[in-house]
Amino acid sequence: MGTEIERKFLVPDGGRVPDGPESEIRQGYLVIGPEGAEARVRRQDEEYSLTVKRGAGLARGEWETPLSAEQFAALWPATEPARIAKTRRSVPLGPHVAAVDTYHGRLAGLRTAEVEFTDPEAAAAFTPPPWFGPEVTDRPDLRNQRLATASAPPRP
Repeated sequence: MGTEIERKFLVPDGGRVPDGPESEIRQGYLVIGPEGAEARVRRQDEEYSLTVKRGAGLARGEWETPLSAEQFAALWPATEPARIAKTRRSVPLGPHVAAVDTYHGRLAGLRTAEVEFTDPEAAAAFTPPPWFGPEVTDRPDLRNQRLATASAPPRP
């Protein structure tokens, strides 16, 4: 089992985000279960994956495997109507990278930043840059699996 250790923040609308490479992401959820369990497929540019996650909060179980374009296309219809579309900008932050997501469609106007860590101590020691907004790591309504079925962005 892999473990994802991640903190998530809102990014204020209209605030300047530093430059970094961007990619387009389309992801859909095959299963959204209790206690943070999920199975999703993702297309990020021309890479495809199947990811299973379990748990909530700072540290979660995570298993990811690559898919072919054909496998992704076969699974994609099963994700209707639990999908999100976003542009991800990768912004270097010293030893870390912020994945800044700008959501599209019904979630337009929502921007978040996620930072992954190697261990809980590194996560606790992290000081967010001034362009980050409030931390939302523990807000279930801002988890991607919940956003995939939301009719509009949650309120800050």
